[in-house]
Formats: sequence, structure tokens, C-alpha cells
Amino acid sequence: MKMIRAIIRPEKSEEVVDALAESGYVALTKMEVVGRGKQKGLHVGGIYYDELPKVMLLLVVEDHRCEEVVGIISRTAYTGSFGDGKIFISPVEEAYTVRTGAAGL
Repeated sequence: MKMIRAIIRPEKSEEVVDALAESGYVALTKMEVVGRGKQKGLHVGGIYYDELPKVMLLLVVEDHRCEEVVGIISRTAYTGSFGDGKIFISPVEEAYTVRTGAAGL
């Protein structure tokens, strides 16, 4: 299993979530976060925004579906501008359902 952490623009989050749902991925966690990337914030006129609002999506998927999910997120979140986001992938050794204690997804 893999955990996918996608940090994307807030205005693209619903579009990404809908695209994932259409492809059969409905289990995810969505959080509003703030941060900055390589551009170190944003300068608009004389105002400097150190941290910008983002949305972080967390998904755990089977290994063979990871590339597909990353593709969906990448295509749907893309605007071509700085700040489109970042996707991180980590291995997941185990997962358990709290209610039943069942292992796996």
C-alpha cells in the first residue's frame, strides 16, 4: 500500500475530489493547510504573503493503483502556474479499521 499526500490549490480541491470519486477513489482525508513552496510566498504589489492557503488530500491506495491516482491528481490540479502543488508518496506497512479491527484497506 502507498500513502499519497497531495498539496493543491484550494480552488482545485473539489474538482480533484470529484475526479477521484468518478474513478472509484472515495476514501480520502481532506485538510485545509497553509504553507509555501520554492517561491517562498507571494509578492503582490507591496504586500508579501509568507504562507498561502492550500488543501492537503491524504489517500491510501494499493501499490498497483498509485500511478493512476497520481495521474488523476496531477491532471486535475494543474493550472500551469507557480503554486499548483506537490504530491508525496510513502509506503504504508499496515492499516487497520478502528471499528472492526480488520487489517488492510
